[in-house]
Amino acid sequence: MQARNLIILVFSQLISATGSIVFVTLGGIIGATLADNRAWATVPLSMVVVATAASTIPATLLMRRLGRGRGFAIASVTAALAVLVAVAALADGSFPLFICAALLFGINMAFTQQYRYAAAESVDPRYVPRAVSFVLLGSIGGALVGPELTARGQYWISDIPYAGTLLALAGLYGLQALMFLFLLRTRSDLEQKIVATDRPLGALIAQPVFIVAVLAGTAGYGLMTLLMTATPLSMHINDGFSVEQTADVIRAHWLGMYLPSLVSGLLIERLGVVRMMFAGALALGAASAIGLQGQSIAHYWWALVLLGIGWNFLYVGGTTMLTYTYSSAERYRAQGVNEFLVFGTAATTSLLAGTIMHFFGWRPLMLIPIPILAIVCIALAAVRKHKMLDRYAARAQVTGND
Repeated sequence: MQARNLIILVFSQLISATGSIVFVTLGGIIGATLADNRAWATVPLSMVVVATAASTIPATLLMRRLGRGRGFAIASVTAALAVLVAVAALADGSFPLFICAALLFGINMAFTQQYRYAAAESVDPRYVPRAVSFVLLGSIGGALVGPELTARGQYWISDIPYAGTLLALAGLYGLQALMFLFLLRTRSDLEQKIVATDRPLGALIAQPVFIVAVLAGTAGYGLMTLLMTATPLSMHINDGFSVEQTADVIRAHWLGMYLPSLVSGLLIERLGVVRMMFAGALALGAASAIGLQGQSIAHYWWALVLLGIGWNFLYVGGTTMLTYTYSSAERYRAQGVNEFLVFGTAATTSLLAGTIMHFFGWRPLMLIPIPILAIVCIALAAVRKHKMLDRYAARAQVTGND
């Protein structure tokens, strides 16, 4: 196990989570301030996800050529540039420039989302669920730092609201870039030289377990993005709650996303990946049910917390399930396809969030997840006894005997 890699990835996840929560909290609010029509308020957030989806395959190709460490470092520099452009957009009152900042930030996110793969590739196969969940724990720090930075930083530069927050983020991303220069080559980088299995892409994506892993990840991330993107608009713009109250709900959501990582890896090892993914789908369904009951702070809080828990179980579980379907030589293509589909869907749902909120409101939005989650549960039931899902136990036994 490469402890140095995991430590670097945890702290980098903390910084990236801080940046993400700031962008999620402020993106729609700044967009509503700069845009001529509030129906376009979430376009910058949507552009983050669009750029993430468009950059996933180039990101995997770049890291395949340069390695994880250098690729992640380049992405960190891109993130620092993105928040500096956002400051310029605020200073000029330019909505198009803020969209450009969001696009740059999305490029970084394409790399950020692959920290979990770097963690999985740095440990023995039997420790993959733990490594993935361990790295995600860094986001707990982001859930604490991000809202504080959002709330306090808005006053640091009196002439430009939120500019202080964004400038502090630029410094954090510079530190992150330096840390990645010390990332060691992963286990899979070394194994790739001796692993012969390298199937065509069509054979990879035709596997039932691969399809279900991607479906669950796509549904979980897409629905989470839809509801999370809409929440600041619904709370602050429509219902009149303060930025601080909105940030507190987003912080609770963020903790709901990442606190389960304390146990989710271990639970996958004990209960199995399919059961954990079922639990994630049920939690997302419960979030919709609570959101339909009302729009008080308590309703928002519980819905967003359950939304985070459901996302975590599907995300960690889907990532773990995906690793069962490819060899080291195949990993970049398999991961690239998964990331493209996940973030392509998330881009669509993020773009739709503002439009649905503008024309229909919060409650119709909360009905959307129900049929999608039903499909995910049916798919999980269909592969629950698939022989490939025994691969973890077999790999763990082989590794333990080495």
